[in-house]
Amino acid sequence: MPTPNNAEKLDFPLDDIRVLDLSRVFAVPLCGQVLADFGAEVVKVEHPVRGDDTRDWGMRIGKTETTYYNSMNRNKRSITIDLQSPEGIQLVYELLPSFDVVIHNFKTGGAEKLGLGYEQLKAIKPDLVYCAIAGYDSRGPEAQRPGYDLVIQGESGLMALNGEATQPPLKFGVAVVDMMTGMYAAQAVLAALYKRGKTGAGRLIELALYDCGIMITGYYGLDALLLEKDPPRYGNEHPSIMPYGMFEAADGPLIIAVGNNAQFFKFCQNVIERPDLAEDPRFISNVERAKYRSILQPLLVEAIALYTRDQMIERMVACGIPCGKVASLHDALTSDRTRQGGLIRQMPHPDAGSTHVFAPPYRLDGKRLPIRHAPPLLGEGTREVLTRLLSMNDEELAVLQSKGVLTLPDSEAVAAP
Repeated sequence: MPTPNNAEKLDFPLDDIRVLDLSRVFAVPLCGQVLADFGAEVVKVEHPVRGDDTRDWGMRIGKTETTYYNSMNRNKRSITIDLQSPEGIQLVYELLPSFDVVIHNFKTGGAEKLGLGYEQLKAIKPDLVYCAIAGYDSRGPEAQRPGYDLVIQGESGLMALNGEATQPPLKFGVAVVDMMTGMYAAQAVLAALYKRGKTGAGRLIELALYDCGIMITGYYGLDALLLEKDPPRYGNEHPSIMPYGMFEAADGPLIIAVGNNAQFFKFCQNVIERPDLAEDPRFISNVERAKYRSILQPLLVEAIALYTRDQMIERMVACGIPCGKVASLHDALTSDRTRQGGLIRQMPHPDAGSTHVFAPPYRLDGKRLPIRHAPPLLGEGTREVLTRLLSMNDEELAVLQSKGVLTLPDSEAVAAP
């Protein structure tokens, strides 16, 4: 897909970086997408037939994409290489000198078995930044276990802190461990590239989903260590700030985030017209309000239910109290706020006609980073990338295609000699 005109005018921080993305599913593909958003040329290597596993997850778009795949793979090119074949590994070796970064999520030891381990690739590209993500510590007793977001959410305690106190542990609505691990990985790659720019030395980066899951527990995790037991679960309430959570107004749910004592006084005085609550010594400070939560909460629930959401929000905005309506997912995605922010683009698609693509969340010099490439069809860049970087000709491509080492899109297919 052509590069949008506004993309050509931007000074991308990573426009001289190439990333070889050997990953699949969520965490590492997200890392690659972040680097691609900042201008890196990210070439995603996929299985010639099935591609990334997520091309079969979610709702189908066209022939080879799904909503799941598209959420993690914008601004990339896709090439197909069978990494189980000697010819496929040789292609990676030949491509490697043109790349700065390799990212993958093979199980611990899997990359080495294929010939794609750090030491093996470092011998070809000494200044390589190499990022590997696995489920568990590669040097620990569980190194060989596969890592899945839901399993890690359970094992790291994240499910235990999520949901209502009266209900069983609850997973997060999205794959939060995968998502945060991908972001941590992108940060680490950027740090390694910065250091390489000063020293010329590459770096081995390793992350484990479990380690990142533990980090995500945040202040809840530190509470548990201090208490020497699990802290209570508060559902949509905040564990230490009152009132801070979801409440039901007369016509639906809204979020109220009273962040300090001055705001609480205004909330009671001017919003719900209960000045007696602000003057009650049990509620005079946030520490006390949290202590007497069981008494204050039902009083607030009763008072808030007397007003509509618009009435509540108008009054809170006038008092400088953070608040907002609870929107459905579809309403949020189609809202004026989302549209005006340019957060979603509808882009041409050769099979589906068009497809929705999330825009990068970053702004540089006042401009949102553009979508340079829609999430790629399986193997759409195979011919172009291998021709440009390895000077391969049609005959060489045809031979590899006939052996099943790679595939070319139908429109680019060439006959074997």
